[in-house]
Amino acid sequence: MRFTTKAAATAAALTAALSLTALGSAASAATPAAKSAPVTCTADTTKVTVAEVDRPINHLLLKAKNTGTKTCYAYGAPFLRFDEGQAATPWLDASKPQAVVTLEPGQSAYAAIGTSSPEGSEGSQAHKLDVHFSNRAMNGSVGNPTTPKLPEGGVYVDSSAYVTYWQTTASDALLW
Repeated sequence: MRFTTKAAATAAALTAALSLTALGSAASAATPAAKSAPVTCTADTTKVTVAEVDRPINHLLLKAKNTGTKTCYAYGAPFLRFDEGQAATPWLDASKPQAVVTLEPGQSAYAAIGTSSPEGSEGSQAHKLDVHFSNRAMNGSVGNPTTPKLPEGGVYVDSSAYVTYWQTTASDALLW
């Protein structure tokens, strides 16, 4: 004999719905989609280093390694200030990549710094470099600057200095 009431049917439907909701919540917590959203790369979440390169001449290679636990976006190019310079080193527009450089934890982004050229003027030996990360709108910086160590004795910088946009490989950055 089948004994069903409207209240019993409603209770059974509610129990089934709650079971499915609980299963769905447990499944979504275990999926990669449950990871936290990417953040903007800053000096707090990266380690920035400067290296001399053999080619091209009068260049340095800037490397930013994501040391954080979250994926981060390296927007635009770094804002650079040598010594106590009044203005940031100009970005080389021709080096703009097709997409924002995305760094998983442990991955690195690269930017080339052209320090001088025969066309440059007003040069001097720089002994300090401040690196600021760009905000998403690329019209200002985020977080505090970092000060990676320059080569011993400093580096000669003149009015023709520039920095490339962040690139995914060192070789792409040094094309400029």
